[in-house]
Amino acid sequence: MRWLFVLLLAPLLSLTFALSSSGNRLVVISEDAAEQKKFSKLFGDLKDRGFAVSFESPKSDKLALFQHGEREYDHILLFPPKSKGYGPSLKPETLLNFINQDGNILLVLSSEAPIPSAISSLLLEFDITLPSDKNTLTVDHFNYDTLSASEKHDVLLLPRPSMVRQDVKNFFGGEGLVALPRAVPQTLGNTSPLLNTILRAKSTAYTYNPKDEPESSEDPFATGEQISLVSALQARNSARFTVFGSMEALEDKWFDISVKPPWGSKLQTVNRAFAEQVTKWTFKETGVLKTGNIQHYLNTIPEETKNTSVVKLGELNPTIYRVKNDVTFDIEISEYTSTHYSPPSISSADDIQLEFTMLSPWHRLPLKPSRSTANSTIYSASFTTPDQHGIFSFRVNYKRPFFTNIEVKKEVTVRHFAHDEYPRSWLISGGWVWIAGIWITAAGWMGFVAVWLWSEPSSPQIELKKTQ
Repeated sequence: MRWLFVLLLAPLLSLTFALSSSGNRLVVISEDAAEQKKFSKLFGDLKDRGFAVSFESPKSDKLALFQHGEREYDHILLFPPKSKGYGPSLKPETLLNFINQDGNILLVLSSEAPIPSAISSLLLEFDITLPSDKNTLTVDHFNYDTLSASEKHDVLLLPRPSMVRQDVKNFFGGEGLVALPRAVPQTLGNTSPLLNTILRAKSTAYTYNPKDEPESSEDPFATGEQISLVSALQARNSARFTVFGSMEALEDKWFDISVKPPWGSKLQTVNRAFAEQVTKWTFKETGVLKTGNIQHYLNTIPEETKNTSVVKLGELNPTIYRVKNDVTFDIEISEYTSTHYSPPSISSADDIQLEFTMLSPWHRLPLKPSRSTANSTIYSASFTTPDQHGIFSFRVNYKRPFFTNIEVKKEVTVRHFAHDEYPRSWLISGGWVWIAGIWITAAGWMGFVAVWLWSEPSSPQIELKKTQ
């Protein structure tokens, strides 16, 4: 009877968990409750994917991101405020602490709403720069919607992004055009490996402030592909922070509206699909890698080795090896894809590398797929430990755009040969010359002694003088 109750309860329990790998608690922070109706499709899609969506005002006294030192929410969807600030519960240091504790944030901007100075300073810490003029938006006279922005050209029509690199999976690709009305431009620093552009403007775009004089547009904030419209940051702990430059693009009316570019015919936007891709990545429903079993072991024991008390054949994860041992390293990797873990979709052109290091790498080898299970792939590499004793470590440091980081470090000791593990001198071909020299020297000495002993000189004859 108890088992029957568990079986009936399991489907209900599964509905209470989101498809995200990091939790289902999502808070939407919006100051205007009436505007929430404009995003009903977005919120409905999030709820259909299993998120427990709650709505809070940034000025609410009940809003708290932490309770007893722990995160109260797993994800934040942050809409721009109507006033100049978010309030005491959403200070930059609080949001930073939220990210440091593995929380994910989706920040939505709008050119019609003021950007708080606290948010601008927070983005500067991430090396994301916003225009100093709050009303600046992006204009493109070659890629715009001729139906809704025939004069201002501020509704951009852009194809979904292509692959960042040929050896990295594209989580945001597909067919169709994305409509971005009055998008807030951003520029990313060139030195941070944590930043990536999800969607950038075309080379014909530039930034423009409608309130400025026409002459001021000669010195724009950014032009062309410098302009990032949707930016992503993945911290070292794999927490994700996304800046979406157009709040209007997430409204219901832009999810399936008909648009017409200057160079084509009428078609429907793919804003809904693109919003789903961005939210899935930000809230860790895609691009999440996880390591499972990590093993290293001895392959074979040489026949001449008699000392097997330290490492035995078949022993997993020993703490000590000997120089010139044949070792194999295995790591199990899974990728979370919306509902479950599956074998990772890592391109064959991309290598997961294993380093065997002591201060600096002594071996750097590619890990190749050796076998697969229903939800993972095991990558393996074999090598011979170097002829150097000391403290070594197996290291896997895999960091790729839009994938969570894999950092593995396992320390082992590599010892020298024991006294009974050295081969006999006559088995070493390089020592035959010295062995022959010893025996030749001994034989020569014995020959010399023999010759000296058997070659005694004759006694000299003494002549006696006769006396008269």
